[in-house]
Amino acid sequence: MAKSTVKFRDSAARAEQIEGDIAARRFAPVYLLMGEESHFIDRIADRIASSVLSEAERAFNQIVVYGKDSEAGQVINLCRQMPMMGSYQVVILREAQQLRGLEKLSLYTQKPSPTTILVVCHKERNADKRSAFYKGCAAHGAVLESVRPRDYEIGPWLQQTVRERGFAIDPKALSMIVDHLGTDLGRIARELDKLAVSLPEGTRRITDTDIETYVGISKEYNNFELCKAVLARDAARALRIADHFARNPKENPLLVTVATLFSQFRQLFTMNYLRWQSRRQGTPLPSDGELMKLLRVNNPYAVAEIKQSAAAWDNRRVFAILGLLREYDAKSKGLNAGGMSDGELLRELLLKILLR
Repeated sequence: MAKSTVKFRDSAARAEQIEGDIAARRFAPVYLLMGEESHFIDRIADRIASSVLSEAERAFNQIVVYGKDSEAGQVINLCRQMPMMGSYQVVILREAQQLRGLEKLSLYTQKPSPTTILVVCHKERNADKRSAFYKGCAAHGAVLESVRPRDYEIGPWLQQTVRERGFAIDPKALSMIVDHLGTDLGRIARELDKLAVSLPEGTRRITDTDIETYVGISKEYNNFELCKAVLARDAARALRIADHFARNPKENPLLVTVATLFSQFRQLFTMNYLRWQSRRQGTPLPSDGELMKLLRVNNPYAVAEIKQSAAAWDNRRVFAILGLLREYDAKSKGLNAGGMSDGELLRELLLKILLR
């Protein structure tokens, strides 16, 4: 099977488009929601479940079945029924990847009923795009291919999601969420929901204090502050944060901390290389807009901070630190860790970086 060319940003845009059509009550007869990232799949399925039918209609015309407990013929028979006391019936097939004889659904998807909305939630992997089932969904319905984000894609997505909810978010607050929650879109969305109802009325900007108060992530002891301390060569503060991480290892996994430090030093390396290339070729440094793309950051303030920090770290040293971080990435996964705890490994790593 050919490798998919769909990117995370494509998935996010397609999910937004489908949700917009649902909000406008432009319904497709079939929705195939498939892929590794479950957040968009669950969000669209839940939106259909809560908005197509009225509460009274759902009792008669909304059916949820699970692939593990169903067969294709059963699902087809449900879809061919006529709605009772309404214009539509909604059939939601969850965990469709476990359905016995999924391909047989092509008997329905090639000619779906105009009075039924079938939602197929196919998680963990894509349905076979060569199959008659998929081709029927694509020809007569709406297909979402939900791709997992890479770590550098979370920040822009989070910033856009916050903006859509009517808020702005400070860079530090954004970094705290991304560093702490990683690429778990579902968990990030739940925390944003909690923030939206918890923030004082009239609040329009989310700060690090808000994240600490309502999400429970310390604004003093986090990867954002650790990176700042390391780049400023503030050994005392860096080690104090490391001690806090050691006392709270579940909330501050070493693997995430090492990845965050690696990303930070990779940005310094890129910035220093671009400066060297600019001097060598006698050309101007790329604009801040271009640097945002090259450095994978989402605001010009971050670019300014990287420029300032990079000036204090020459690339020979940065290159050696990147090698060191790769070594400790392996140790964080249990390779040649010598029985040391994550806290001990982090403290040793920081001392090597700061004393190098």
